[in-house]
This record gives sequence, structure tokens and C-alpha cells, in this order.
Amino acid sequence: MALPQLIPSSSSSSLSHKPILNPNSISSSLIPSPRFFSPASSSSAASLFRHRHHKPNSLKCSASSFPEKHHTGSPKSDDVVELPLFPLPLVLFPGAILPLQIFEFRYRMMMHTVLQTDLRFGVIYTDPVSGTTDVGCVGEIVKHERLVDDRFFLICKGQERFRVTNLVRTKPYLVAEVTWLEDRPSGNGEEDLDTLANEVESYMKDVIRLSNKLSGKPEKEVQDLRRNLFPTPFSFFVGSTFEGAPREQQALLELEDTAARLKREKETLRNTLNYLTAASAVKDVFPSNS
Repeated sequence: MALPQLIPSSSSSSLSHKPILNPNSISSSLIPSPRFFSPASSSSAASLFRHRHHKPNSLKCSASSFPEKHHTGSPKSDDVVELPLFPLPLVLFPGAILPLQIFEFRYRMMMHTVLQTDLRFGVIYTDPVSGTTDVGCVGEIVKHERLVDDRFFLICKGQERFRVTNLVRTKPYLVAEVTWLEDRPSGNGEEDLDTLANEVESYMKDVIRLSNKLSGKPEKEVQDLRRNLFPTPFSFFVGSTFEGAPREQQALLELEDTAARLKREKETLRNTLNYLTAASAVKDVFPSNS
């Protein structure tokens, strides 16, 4: 299916690639197939920090897949903890589901340790152009399967955001001291976050509707996208749908203001909607001969 071009907000116009908004990613009930990645090397990731198919039959449920949290207390923004890090060419958001296959030896070592402790590790975005970022999101293992060759299939859920403050070690895998990130109150105390979130949802619905029209899909009512989420988790959900635009996603993840994140998403969706509206008008005037 041809996906709409995501037109970034003016604050992200420096992106050199053409990102994509994937309407299919909006259905959170679908769990995609496991991702196969060869992460950045520990040594290269460390230097960057200093400068800034088998199908599983079943997955074991970890403690964190149940309503009770397996760890006590919520992390505070001034807490400093050590966290194993997994550099990947993607951005994980709080609340998002991430399937992974772990096959590289050092990361299999990491997962052995993580599965025996608190089931949590840090996911940080890396790419050859921008390098490895210092802001990421905790991935918590909710289901796992260990294969006979010692590979792992994992289902992870995004939890707290963090900022790397110090590298503890780089071998056999990265471990860093991190502090937790939380959204601060907006500079404008009267900011109506609910109204802003509803506007973003409306733009998302219009983008999905026009995208389906351009791809020849039958028109149908777009489901409730917000699902009673509060503005902050909803802003993370919206960011997670911007697949194909990892650097824009990273910028959204790093923002510590819910209103600013929603406004940036709103501008991006509005630009994308304008693009799709023009494309739809051209298609109506010059319909395909096929």
C-alpha cells in the first residue's frame, strides 16, 4: 500500500529523508512480526556518546505482563540508576509495543541478565548520520521465548524515558547511568491540553481517511484513536505512528512539554493533510486510466 508522505513541521525541516506516516500502525491491537537488527557496536556507540525465520510457538509471560508492577515505586526525575542499553535504528515511545529477536551474542548475554533481574533495558536510537542519541525509553519485557540456539523472541513495552548521563562500561554491552525524563508543566498554565489532543486526533482521522481514499481502500468510519488516553500518553501514541521518520520521532521523544509535543504533531499532521488533500484533488481531476 502506498503510504502518505509525512510533511514534518518547520522545526524539523532539516530532515534529509522523506518520512512516512503509517496509518496501519495506529491499530494497537496488531503486534507486528519480530524485528531483526544488528545494533551499533559498543565501541562506536561509546565514542558517539562522549561527543554528545523461525516463528515462535508460544511466548512466556513475564511478571510485568500482569496488572501488578514487579518493581516497587515510580522512578523520580532526580534518580540516577544504571541501565543496560540496546542501540537500535528505531525510536521506542512509552506505551508502545516492540517485538524483537535477539541473536547477537552480547545482547543474548544482556537478556539473560535482564530476565533474571527486573526485565528492563534501555532502547536508544542510532543511525549512521546522526549517531547515537542520549535520550531513550525503557523497554520492559512482557513476554519472551528462548530458543534452543539461545536466541530470544521478545515482546517489550515502552515505559519511562531517560537521559544518559554517564557511560559505566561498553563491553560486553553498553551500561550507562541514566536519569528519568518527565514532562514539565507547560509554560502557559492555561494551556488546554485536552482540546489540543482532540485537535490532533481529528487531524489523524482526516489523514487516515484521505490516505485510504488515495490507496483505493473502501471508506469507513475511523475508530476512536484517543481511547480515553490523557494528553501526555496520547502524545506518545501519536509519535509512535510516525513510522519511517525516526529523527522526527526522536525529537518528539526528547520534548519535555506535552503541549509542545502535541503542537508539533498537529503541525506535522496538518501539513500532511494539506499534501494529501492536494493529491486527492489531482486524482479526482485526472483519474487513472487503469
